[in-house]
Amino acid sequence: MLDHEKLIRKLYTYGEGQGIDTQKFVSMFSDEGYMLDMASGTKFRGKAIGDSIARLASAFPDLHRELLSIYVAENVVVVELAVRGTHKGEMPLASGTLAPTGKAIDVPCCDVFHVESGKVSSFHCYNLPSAMLQQLGEKDMRLS
Repeated sequence: MLDHEKLIRKLYTYGEGQGIDTQKFVSMFSDEGYMLDMASGTKFRGKAIGDSIARLASAFPDLHRELLSIYVAENVVVVELAVRGTHKGEMPLASGTLAPTGKAIDVPCCDVFHVESGKVSSFHCYNLPSAMLQQLGEKDMRLS
């Protein structure tokens, strides 16, 4: 169980702002592993997983995920966290591109991981894009 928590903590380090390493992030997933953005219903596999976290880090170069609580039950790891950063890069939205606002975000999130044979087989990200956009002053836009 403790190994599962260590694996997930390591995964998060590869997705942090300027230290981002998308190849290492993706390498933590099994061949069939995926990431599901629950807010949009978008499922990412392989390189697309890394591309997804890279887009967020590009918009928020100082991106940090504050891990608030971690719960482990057999092969499931649940993480309550806050996604924090400063909007310094362009951010693609469904309605266009949001230019950098310089505003900080502090967005609550919950991630649920399934781990099999030392690899992530699924990562369900429950996030609040509406909270992020509101903090950036964009109340009527959707993330792409």
